[in-house]
Amino acid sequence: MIVKDIQLSVGIFSMGLCSFINAQTVERKPNILLVVADDASWRHFSAYGCQWVSTPAFDRVAKEGILFQNAYTCNSKSSPSRACMITGRNSWQLEEAGNHFSYFPAKFKTYPEVLRESGYWVGTTGKGWAPGDPGTLNGKKRELTGKTFNKYTVKPLTKGISNIDYVRNFEDFLQNRPDNYPFCFWFGSFEPHRDYEFASSLKYGSNKLSKIDKVPAFWPDVDSVRTDMLDYAFEIEYFDAQLQRMIEILEKSGELENTIIVVTSDNGMPFPRVKGQAYEYSNHMPLAIMWGKGIENPGRTENAFVSLNDLSPTFLEVAGVDGEKNGMQAIVGKNLTDIFQDKKNGKKDRSYVLIGKERHDVGRPHDQGYPIRGIIKGNYLYVKNYEPLRWPSGNPETGYLNVDGGATKSYILNMPRQNTKDTYYWNLNFGKRVNEELYDIKRDPECMNNKANDFLFLFIKKSLARQLHKELLRQDDPREKGNGETFDNYPYAGAEINFYERFMRGEKIPTSWVNDTDYEK
Repeated sequence: MIVKDIQLSVGIFSMGLCSFINAQTVERKPNILLVVADDASWRHFSAYGCQWVSTPAFDRVAKEGILFQNAYTCNSKSSPSRACMITGRNSWQLEEAGNHFSYFPAKFKTYPEVLRESGYWVGTTGKGWAPGDPGTLNGKKRELTGKTFNKYTVKPLTKGISNIDYVRNFEDFLQNRPDNYPFCFWFGSFEPHRDYEFASSLKYGSNKLSKIDKVPAFWPDVDSVRTDMLDYAFEIEYFDAQLQRMIEILEKSGELENTIIVVTSDNGMPFPRVKGQAYEYSNHMPLAIMWGKGIENPGRTENAFVSLNDLSPTFLEVAGVDGEKNGMQAIVGKNLTDIFQDKKNGKKDRSYVLIGKERHDVGRPHDQGYPIRGIIKGNYLYVKNYEPLRWPSGNPETGYLNVDGGATKSYILNMPRQNTKDTYYWNLNFGKRVNEELYDIKRDPECMNNKANDFLFLFIKKSLARQLHKELLRQDDPREKGNGETFDNYPYAGAEINFYERFMRGEKIPTSWVNDTDYEK
């Protein structure tokens, strides 16, 4: 009897020990919190020295982790940019998902889907992969960024801010987490995406027009534009406040040290010549990462070139999951763990990044896009425009629909265009472009002076063009291989399909797509 009792006790102890070991093994896997602003350029966070936007939460992540100086999105529009984040691939490798408002191909698996299958509790609040149709899996809508937690709402201060209570929904996600599961959460803010309540920053905030030290050279320096910029800043600060509260929740629960927090944006600010284009303000992203248990020598600034498609392989690596063995297509992103470990002599080439775009918002004949590929290396941005006869911001007839309606757009479009001086800003923001562009982004971050035809820069241009061509062929880019019409022929998932043809037959364009109706000249 004593022997049986001892055997039973040993058995129970062994089971308990195994459960404890398993629990500890699961708990040692880091939690993952990805925080994505909607349409924010890298310069407009105070950790980067911006004086007219205050982002203490982002700044804390940078101070206690790593601040990346050269992070880029492959594609400067929401759904293709987010598709790159969740797959680890460039947008020209994603078939339909390389376009905006697309159908997401069933063949491409995402890191949240893989982590969910690998024992993570996975969820999202706000804007996940969007806009577009994610398709179905086993008869249910695919959850590309995880199960949605959006049931809690708030009354927003302005009509331009989402009513989703991001923080309460994050708490709901954590409260529903099974015991001992690591979590992977996507917080996709809808801010600072338009619409804005015009002058809301002056009404509800402490901002003044004079706080802005400089208006970009490609916009007129007038009160309407400055007000528009401050309204944008107001929503970045709202986004940052939500992040701060999420960090506090993790801190109070004792989970902060074992949570990797990544804060970034999907594309540049929703203003002319930025969002949806291929310049510094368009593709250069804010990026700060903290992880108490996993980053050596925190408080560093990192100058290596990284892409947002590096996030997927990073999350899989820290979770100990092989993406390709779990169904993800070949990943081109390079995981960031060498940077976390502060290894200066890693084997990964971080000397350049690639960017590009295909079809964004509609408004051209036959829903054509404006195809671009580019490379950023050293101090230079080289851009190849494949169809320079098309309008880069969308056709004039339909209101340049690849530029969100707002006060800055309205001001420029309403400026008289009777002579060369009057067309200056219109041409910069809405006019056609040449086949090749080359910018010294260190001296000219606003990309105002195209050096592509300057003899002194001929060697640099040819060198970058050759490398771009080689990389695109290696990645089987249909556009570079002469099959670019593939992207124009993919179906459009939004209600505005064939809008150019419908407009030419008499269909009206919603005013808000083109102008800001609250704005006063």
